[in-house]
Amino acid sequence: MRVPPLLAPVVDLIFPPRCPLCGGGLAEQSGLCSGCWGELAIPGEPACAKCQRPFAAGIVDGSICAPCLADPPRHDGIAAGTLYNPASRKLVLSFKHGNRIALAPMLARFIAGRLPAAVGPGWLVIPVPLHRWRLWRRGFNQAGLLARELAQTRAAELLVDGLIRRKQTPPLGGLGRKARARTLSGAITLNPRRAARIKGARIVLVDDVLTSGATTDVCVSALKRAGAEAVVIACFARVLDEALDLT
Repeated sequence: MRVPPLLAPVVDLIFPPRCPLCGGGLAEQSGLCSGCWGELAIPGEPACAKCQRPFAAGIVDGSICAPCLADPPRHDGIAAGTLYNPASRKLVLSFKHGNRIALAPMLARFIAGRLPAAVGPGWLVIPVPLHRWRLWRRGFNQAGLLARELAQTRAAELLVDGLIRRKQTPPLGGLGRKARARTLSGAITLNPRRAARIKGARIVLVDDVLTSGATTDVCVSALKRAGAEAVVIACFARVLDEALDLT
C-alpha cells in the first residue's frame, strides 16, 4: 500500500518510520536502514546464462551452470531480488505470515531491479496461485501482491488469475524430486478463461521465495503448453546456499 505524498507527513507523525528488520528509525516509511541493507545478499555477476545462478569471479560471460546443462530449464531466466539468508527470511516471514503487506512495494523493488530491461509494456505478470482455502485463511496471496507492484513498476499487464491451484499441497521441503512431482501433479493448471490471452505472450511468473523450483516448474510447464512465448521467473528470495559465499 502506497501512502499519498500529501499524507506522508501525517502518517510519519503517527507511525514513525522504522526499519522492518531491526526497528531502527528511518527517514521515510519505505526501505531498510543502512546496516540491515548490508545484511541482504544480492545476486551478482557473472551468472549462468540460463538461470542466473551466481558464479565465482573469473567465469566467462555466457557460461551455463552444471544443473542447467544436466537438465535444461523450460523457463527463460530467473530474476531474484536477493539470495535467501537470515535477513531475507525475516522479511519474507513478516510479509507472508506477519501480515505486513505494506512490505510488498519494497520487496517488489528488489525484484524489479533484477528483471531484464525488456520486461515492460506488452508483458503479462502472473503470480503463482494459492489454493482457495489457503487464500481464505491468509487473506491474501503474497505472490499476487508482489505481482501487482511489479506490473505497476514496469507498466506491464497484471493477470492475477492466469493460473489456478486446484488442490492444496503440503510443504515440499525434504521431499525428493520424484516425490515433489507426485505431490504437485495436477495441482496447478491454466485458467481456461485466460488461454487466449496467454497464447503467444511474454510472461513474468512471480513468487515470494524460490526453493527447489518444483512449483514454478509446474507453472512454467502449464504456461508453455498454453503457447506462452517466454516465461521469466521472478522472486524476492532464492534459496542457493552454495552461492551465498560469492556475494
